[in-house]
Amino acid sequence: MPSLFCIPFMAPIFSLFLAVLMIYSSNAQGPPCPGYSPSSRVSSVAFDQGFRNLWGPQHHRVDQGSLTIWLDKSSGSGFKSLHPYQSGYFGAAMKLQPGYTAGVITSFYLSNNEDHPGNHDEIDIEFLGTTPDKPYTLQTNVYIRGSGDGNIIGREMKFHLWFDPTQDYHNYAILWTPSEIIFFVDDVPIRRYPRKNDATFPTRPMWVYGSIWDASSWATENGRYKADYNYQPFVGRYINFKVSGCTANGPASCRPPSASPSGSGNLSQQQVSAMNWVQRNYLVYDYCHDPKRDHTQTPEC
Repeated sequence: MPSLFCIPFMAPIFSLFLAVLMIYSSNAQGPPCPGYSPSSRVSSVAFDQGFRNLWGPQHHRVDQGSLTIWLDKSSGSGFKSLHPYQSGYFGAAMKLQPGYTAGVITSFYLSNNEDHPGNHDEIDIEFLGTTPDKPYTLQTNVYIRGSGDGNIIGREMKFHLWFDPTQDYHNYAILWTPSEIIFFVDDVPIRRYPRKNDATFPTRPMWVYGSIWDASSWATENGRYKADYNYQPFVGRYINFKVSGCTANGPASCRPPSASPSGSGNLSQQQVSAMNWVQRNYLVYDYCHDPKRDHTQTPEC
């Protein structure tokens, strides 16, 4: 959860004092306070108000605002928003399964793969399952007009986290605007993907999805460790759904929520400092710095 020291609006002198204190404490406890909470500007919605089950209904349960989905040898499960969106803020609090989860993906993402099969866009938050001796990996990814034939050009950035995501619920969110995509963890921006040209940015409407499924072929250390159904069921829990966006057929005047207190869309200096801290300490893979990648396919790097 956000730091107890994270107070968005403070008197200047007191703010300076706490800023020094936060820098000191963040080295041991977590990132510096970003100073702004986009999630607090978006009302929560009940699952049935914003979503529906898409597949695996027998592995899907809604109880008092909490969604539980699970994977066993017979099936996983997935859900989908009731509406497609052109932009917006989309989030949920998630709690992951502890123990052996290799090969299992627990996700929250945007996609139009049903509308454009073989040529779809996607913005991903995916938790890559792990073995008990290693932390979860949070993979963020952006696809633009990707295909399902093995020629998908991924734009992965992978992170470890400064907390154990199996112990409590934490908020994960995607802000997708006409000019950028920002990924948040507990309101801390961890990645910003700017729109540098139309060819490298998703512009077509997308739906919001979540799922738990078996991705043994690649999810954990490139497929070295597979899903082991001796540990089933594998469970993903979701609460506090946040959906605030411009629907695909909405008015042209619609604007998505702002990422920052200025309302301009640009991250504040405090938010950038928090993001830089995360990337300096917890980023474990960046596609732009992978020498094995063909960077003629990712000109934004």
